[in-house]
Amino acid sequence: MDRRAAVAKLLDARGDALVVTGLGSPTYDVHAHYDSEANYYLWGAMGGAALVGLGLAQAQPERRVMVITGDGEMLMALGALATIAVARPANLDILVLDNQRYGETGMQASHTGLGLDLAACAAAAGFAAARSLTRLDEVDALCAELRRPAQGPRLFVLKIEASTPPRSLPPRDAVFIKNRFRAHLGLGPN
Repeated sequence: MDRRAAVAKLLDARGDALVVTGLGSPTYDVHAHYDSEANYYLWGAMGGAALVGLGLAQAQPERRVMVITGDGEMLMALGALATIAVARPANLDILVLDNQRYGETGMQASHTGLGLDLAACAAAAGFAAARSLTRLDEVDALCAELRRPAQGPRLFVLKIEASTPPRSLPPRDAVFIKNRFRAHLGLGPN
């Protein structure tokens, strides 16, 4: 499926969800659709998106948190699935854009391209829901599901084309991004 079309559908259905993006292409995809003060872009934090999402979900239990990350980053933090499953936040959804490649380092085959199933890993860890989607039309039903309350964390793998659309770069000033996000949450700078 086309990565930018899938991300656009997810963002159009986000409601007031907070969005944390993984390093590289997921950040470019989210920013390409639209920039928002409710987006927290991670720069230089490879492997950190899911756990940042967990911390945010725990700190903001009344808000839905969507992590949009890539397969390479999720593979780097595979142990995060166990931590998230044990913490069991019902307001955390992890959406993995899986092109089966390490896109930021030259499009080498990732472990998902060699047979590793991230949805099966999340299910085995104890996620409330975990599955893979292979067609863009499946994203519409996923968006409806994401709007319904969950019993625990959910992980959905979107099997996307191995493409490299033009980069859409949000601000790279991490302090600015942090302060803008905190202001959106009604918190002061820290």
